[in-house]
Amino acid sequence: MAIKLNKEESVLRNELIYAGDAKAVNIDNVFVNLFMLLKHNGIRPRQRARSNSFIDLDTLQRVFGKLEEDGSVKGFSENKEAAVLWMRSNLVNMVYRGNLDKEKISSLRPIHLESYRVRNAAHTRDYNTADQVYLMLGANPNVKEELKSFLMEGWDNTTNKINIRTGLDVDSLGLLHVIKNVKPGFLDTNSSLNQIKPLLEEQAKLYCDDVRRLLVYKRKIPRNVVVDYLKTITSFHLSIYIQKLVFLLPEMVEKGAIRHSDNWSIVIDATDDFESKIAKLASYDAESLTNSIYDYIKATFQINAALRRLKLEKTNSTNLEKALKVLAEKPMGFEIYFETQWDNLYNSLEEDDRELIKDMVKYEDSYFDKYIELIVKARGAYQYRYHIQLIDNLSQKNSERGFMAQGRSKKHPRRFVLGTRLLETLVQILVLNVEEDHFTTKTLSIEELIENIRTRYGLIINGLSEERFTDADLNTHLAFKENVESFKMKLRQIGFYNDLSDAYILQRVRPRYELND
Repeated sequence: MAIKLNKEESVLRNELIYAGDAKAVNIDNVFVNLFMLLKHNGIRPRQRARSNSFIDLDTLQRVFGKLEEDGSVKGFSENKEAAVLWMRSNLVNMVYRGNLDKEKISSLRPIHLESYRVRNAAHTRDYNTADQVYLMLGANPNVKEELKSFLMEGWDNTTNKINIRTGLDVDSLGLLHVIKNVKPGFLDTNSSLNQIKPLLEEQAKLYCDDVRRLLVYKRKIPRNVVVDYLKTITSFHLSIYIQKLVFLLPEMVEKGAIRHSDNWSIVIDATDDFESKIAKLASYDAESLTNSIYDYIKATFQINAALRRLKLEKTNSTNLEKALKVLAEKPMGFEIYFETQWDNLYNSLEEDDRELIKDMVKYEDSYFDKYIELIVKARGAYQYRYHIQLIDNLSQKNSERGFMAQGRSKKHPRRFVLGTRLLETLVQILVLNVEEDHFTTKTLSIEELIENIRTRYGLIINGLSEERFTDADLNTHLAFKENVESFKMKLRQIGFYNDLSDAYILQRVRPRYELND
């Protein structure tokens, strides 16, 4: 069935709700494009077209050869093979890495703010996901500036020269030598990002607080480790953000207001075992998410339609409030407008298709509802498929940096888990104690850590105190007990927990890096 939608009707993306497109995204590409936005204050520049702009390893070797001639580096020609290995592993990101026939450089690794200057744009697409991160950072401008300052270390923005008085790791220094003679070569484009506030403001503030806490370690641990933590926590927060939207946006449309009660939570399987008792509960929450995506897609199309009716752009957050209000109140003239839109779409269908559509919308009370159902019929399956892909990628599925896993068999569906690298990042954040603007480290009991993860992020490791498990049976009690023991084992694996002593008071989660101020 071919339903002819115009461009405005078919597009789901709405920056006022979620700035990114539903596509398979790569967090490294997101960071490359985020660095661009940070450097240009929310404007996404456009790369100049050049016939020789494609960057490959041969190009980089010529660059380092020239740097050696200029005296900027030493020993490149004598150790070319080792240098190329270093470039491949530490300096560049690649697509199809390991496939010698297909692999190509996508960009320099996003470890410095200036790394976006050298990139092959076709291979660094982030589908506007960096816009969403930028908007979330806008919830705390001080954190955004602090992050920008950290990422700019080693580079003098005034003179466009390397400045290593503060010290810099070899990877970042090598990257800066590559880009120091590369002019940005960009044309500025218009952007309205700075007029938009993130829809889930509290979630955005929480992300900013996590970034702020991780930046406390910038003088304690290597720069590339801090950047890795930042990528892990950013992907984690983006996934939580879109998951909360899936549940909350239909509620906002129904109530006609942005105000909402955020009681979102998910059960996390810490056992790494598809057959564990807790796996069923974690799978149930993942299934509940996927089952709710269609309602989210429908709610987004409803908001987009209301904005078109009001002739408002998707460039100012106050417009979203107006759209929600009109959806709840449906003022005079609202239904007439959508009767016309429905007639235009319906009359464009073939006779057989009209009968199918008529049967599909026979329970809808208004022309607006019929019109939305028609759009969802045309675009819903496509958007559903790509939203599943988006959530999988942001959740770093089947990765140690993620919190979602899926087996190859239908017996092992998606379930929420806790990767060790993600857990390490969360613990580094939660062992910090904040008093005004000062940070110190603290020890935590297992119970305190589990409760903090639940309260701060909505991740349930021991759910026996949760309202929805009030009448839990014996199997559920055993499942959570097993989950807590597996959680302790993960903490041992990453070196935060040691319970060799029988004394309960000594069984604490201890910071890896001590901070006194």
